Amino acid sequence: MLWRLPISLTSPVVMSTPVVLVTGASSGIGRATVSACAARGWSVAATMRRPDDAAGLAALPGVVVLPLDVTSADSVESAVATTVATFGRLDVVVNNAGYAIDGVFEGADDATIRRQFETNVFGLMRVTRAAIPVMRRQQGGTIVQVASMGGRVTFPLYSVYHGTKWAVEGFSESLAFELRPFGIRMRLVEPGAIRTDFYGRSREPIVAPVGAGYDDLVARCEAISLAGGRGGSSPEVVADTIVRAITDRGWRLRYPVAPPAPLLMALRKMLPEAWFLRLIRRRYGIRS
Repeated sequence: MLWRLPISLTSPVVMSTPVVLVTGASSGIGRATVSACAARGWSVAATMRRPDDAAGLAALPGVVVLPLDVTSADSVESAVATTVATFGRLDVVVNNAGYAIDGVFEGADDATIRRQFETNVFGLMRVTRAAIPVMRRQQGGTIVQVASMGGRVTFPLYSVYHGTKWAVEGFSESLAFELRPFGIRMRLVEPGAIRTDFYGRSREPIVAPVGAGYDDLVARCEAISLAGGRGGSSPEVVADTIVRAITDRGWRLRYPVAPPAPLLMALRKMLPEAWFLRLIRRRYGIRS
């Protein structure tokens, strides 16, 4: 299978196997993306904090498993350098590593907030920054940021998480202008509800202050959120969209995928803001 990567803005070169680095590859969307890329015969660096969690990924053809902790600049630089040393180049980065905290903001301490931003925003920025010089020298590449519908719409109890994803959206949209002259494409993949550890092992709930009056709201919103996760789409649906974002030759920036992301984002554009926010309040039973 041939895959085209522009060596300049006007002169494409044909490559047999693009080299893809995926962060947060041990489970969920990251693992599904590694499998989807490997199935197409691509070379993949599947990176994760604990390579012991690879669970057979290294057995896939063309896949190497590397340690990468996005909160460590040294770890990021080492993983990118090892990928280039192993495969000779780096054509695609999929920034998937991340997690969610949810709960009443009043109950969040500084350490919890910093930890969320350190992974979801600063970690993503570190990986992006490390990849840019490689792609710039190659005069081409693709950076896929796994964002969220939560980067353009919001729900109760996810204020800190939404803060990180809105930051990723703004950062990536602005950076796209800087990178386009070098033939580097920026993509924002914005999943809706997906059946992953986002709603389980990776979830970090914030405990509301006792007696502060949040109990009913928290119970109602958590039930809706967890039910949405159980009924969500599979990680493979997002992986297929990531592959499409990689292989698209145009300059499209955003790729919403999986319900309710496409619908909610369309409504956000179409409806007056007051109407849209009222729609969200009614969904979560916030009447006052």
